Formats: sequence, C-alpha cells, structure tokens
Amino acid sequence: MTKAQQIKKDLLNQLEQQGKYGEFFTDMVEDYMKFYKLKNDLQKDIRKNGIRIKAINGNGFEVEKPNESIPNLVKINTQMLKILQDLELKAPVETSDDPEDYL
Repeated sequence: MTKAQQIKKDLLNQLEQQGKYGEFFTDMVEDYMKFYKLKNDLQKDIRKNGIRIKAINGNGFEVEKPNESIPNLVKINTQMLKILQDLELKAPVETSDDPEDYL
C-alpha cells in the first residue's frame, strides 16, 4: 500500500469513526488527496531546482527568479489543513522508511 493510499484510508477511517458518511465527505477526502499529490510534486520541484531558478527575461537575458513552487507549496498546505479542520480530522500519521518523503 502506498503512502497516499495509507493516508486516504486513515482519513476515511476517521470519518467513519465520527459517523460521517456520504459523497460530500468522500469528495473532500479526494480533494485532500489531490492537494497531497500537488504538495509532493512541488516539493520535488524545489529539491530539483532549488529556491531560485534561471529564466530568460523579455530582453533575452538569463536572470534568476524565485521558484514559484515555494509560495504555491504554502498555499497547498494551507488548503490541506483547512480541509482537515472542516472535516474535524487529525492529520494522518505518515509512516515511511524513505527519508526523501520528509524533505
């Protein structure tokens, strides 16, 4: 079972324990999982490209600019926390032996 599958299962179990059933709750968990994938993609981009990236400006010169994945990562995390709060759930415990998962 992948880490994403474990997290989804944990969230659904928490909802079940609270007696929350139905498409609304399932859909919110699906939204959380989409944000989870986006979060991981943004983290990979930051690891790969760093906090600053090289780009070509309008005049054709190479310049460094901030990696847009950083503020986007903050926004994604905020939305994920909001979903958990709205559903009255606790953050799932991520269990992984891969240290890369925590960077």
